[in-house]
Amino acid sequence: MLNRTRPVRTLVGSAFLLLVLAQVEGCYYMQAIRGHTELMSRRRPVAEVIEDASVPDDIRDRLALVAEARNFAVSELLLPDNDSYRTYADLERDFVVWNVFAAPEFSLTAKTWCYPIAGCVAYRGYFSEAAARKLGDRLRADGYDVAIGGVSAYSTLGRFADPVLNTMMRWSDLELVSTLFHELAHQKLYIKGDSAFNESFASAVAEIGLSRWLAARNATGERASHLARRELRKRLFAEVSKTRDQLTEIYESVVGDDEKRTRKREILDALSTKAETILSRSGAASGNWLASPLNNARLVSLNLYEGRLDAFRAVLADCDESISCFYTEAESLAELAAVDRNRRLDELTASP
Repeated sequence: MLNRTRPVRTLVGSAFLLLVLAQVEGCYYMQAIRGHTELMSRRRPVAEVIEDASVPDDIRDRLALVAEARNFAVSELLLPDNDSYRTYADLERDFVVWNVFAAPEFSLTAKTWCYPIAGCVAYRGYFSEAAARKLGDRLRADGYDVAIGGVSAYSTLGRFADPVLNTMMRWSDLELVSTLFHELAHQKLYIKGDSAFNESFASAVAEIGLSRWLAARNATGERASHLARRELRKRLFAEVSKTRDQLTEIYESVVGDDEKRTRKREILDALSTKAETILSRSGAASGNWLASPLNNARLVSLNLYEGRLDAFRAVLADCDESISCFYTEAESLAELAAVDRNRRLDELTASP
């Protein structure tokens, strides 16, 4: 995405890049170009929208919050000081893209798609829900478990000036601020081909950022609620981790496929039931995001965003809560070969 102040030659160069990509995979890249171009054409500077009396008050108030959080991201979290999230775009729909996740019927290894800039990632994004569901149907026909979900935030890893979107305005203030920190973290550090590292790192930065944001605002009540929700989410992901281990054991066993399918369904349904019990006892107002029917693809999508979160929490603790040290250590992990990086992340996850 491009900022309105950038020179025309940058626009031309970026357009050329997208056209080259379009030759790589035809229809997929053409829909990406159309969707991206339409999104960019709707941008307005956040400051301008805030001053526009014709814009609903709630949107102007949320954008004022975004502007404050954007500055906090630079000054306190040392995230990139660029033109990303300094404009606003109203797409007049609920989601910006729809992501497709897939995994084999008896495996928790995500299917990946590879791109020239982002590398190989464990999802396929479409600006059209119909196109996403069409791919999902094809993958199911090939025997994959599939999960499709609408996505409210959009990032180009800093290649363009990513805007704040109307699709993000439906969230709570904390979700909005957290997502801003998450997306900017991708611009701070990103490894081509390691979706789990990238998403968990960004989730860790969002968690750190939100905690410090609330502390800086003396939002004692909100901070307590945030910590309670975080602990609840940790409990749920502990159950997800147990389920992954159980499924892996079944998938690697020598029993027949029919037995594997039966045990798989029982294990996944048990996770849904356990999650519902935990949420009910906690008094959580939100719904059960582990509700049945679960499948391998849904577990894969969850693991991407938080599968390595405990490892990054350990890194922060080892750094005595220093954000600059945290980034240095994360960058050191990123420089390791994939097998060594995963081994070290496993060690960090297991550390007290």
